[in-house]
Amino acid sequence: MRTTGGGPLVAITECDHDSFDIERDVVASAGGQLLVTQSRDADALVVNCAGADAIVVQYAAITAQVMDRLPRLKVIGRYGVGVDSVDVEAATRRGILVCNVPDYGTEAVSDHAIGLALSVARGIPRLDRGVRAGSFDLPAVRPLYQVGQRVFGVVGMGLIGAATARKAAGLGYEVIVHDSAADPDSQTFRGFRSVGLDELLERAQVVSVHTPLTEQTRGLLGADAFARMRSDAIVVNTSRGGVIDTGALVDALERGAVAGAGIDVHEIEPVPRDHPLTSFDNVVLTPHLAWYSEESYAELKRRTVENVVDACAGRMPRGVVNPEALPAAAQRSEARR
Repeated sequence: MRTTGGGPLVAITECDHDSFDIERDVVASAGGQLLVTQSRDADALVVNCAGADAIVVQYAAITAQVMDRLPRLKVIGRYGVGVDSVDVEAATRRGILVCNVPDYGTEAVSDHAIGLALSVARGIPRLDRGVRAGSFDLPAVRPLYQVGQRVFGVVGMGLIGAATARKAAGLGYEVIVHDSAADPDSQTFRGFRSVGLDELLERAQVVSVHTPLTEQTRGLLGADAFARMRSDAIVVNTSRGGVIDTGALVDALERGAVAGAGIDVHEIEPVPRDHPLTSFDNVVLTPHLAWYSEESYAELKRRTVENVVDACAGRMPRGVVNPEALPAAAQRSEARR
């Protein structure tokens, strides 16, 4: 289905948001039309998004084959930061821009990471469950420690990691950080003590992960990493589920090799009710919602669609993952004339 006003046809492939008024207003202001589908399956996606100039995706895998079956496609927008569900290399070869919103949830996610760390460290969920059951059971959550003089390690110092480091320092933690982009000869990175990953794992009582999911970071925290950690360490993950080897984490928890975990992102989503992580009292689980606040929700929706509308209009979007696709995109546009 094409618009009659000459604006872009923007298709949302699938999304679990409760309203699309913000997206509809942005597209309408550009003279375009918004099509909302719930098409996570590739075949259904292609059929339901036929004729789209732009697609916006939440979870669906956008492969080279999907792109080839959507010949008008100029741009793929992703709700969020990570683009691991999109074949970015294939998009680049085809002159299709891939856009994300890398900084929309900085405050919300870093708030959540700190909240998970403190919830586990203070045993708050277990204490809450005890009170509701009529129990005041201090031994169940001991030992409990103050924040002061504890070491908080941040793995990945992008915008969210840096915000988490800042907030942890404000609470009184000693903060150490590791980032693959840091100069190994420098003692600081973005204002914090910079160390190698091994040293961070060996020293930190909180290990908070803030890295994208790539081939290099997949399983970054696995059996070897957990073997290096302190037995009183708490693992926090608000980045991507695949950065942690879940089986290795379960094993470490069972052996008491780590003190607990706060996990918002999971290798399998939604998390099965019988998943091993659900059996631990010293694990706090949330359903991939660290990004959410009323402010970040509205910003995410608006900026995601602004990106694809700008690309369709020939303007440089604010959040382009693959600017190297622009020459191929220009060639495609010229060929259509």
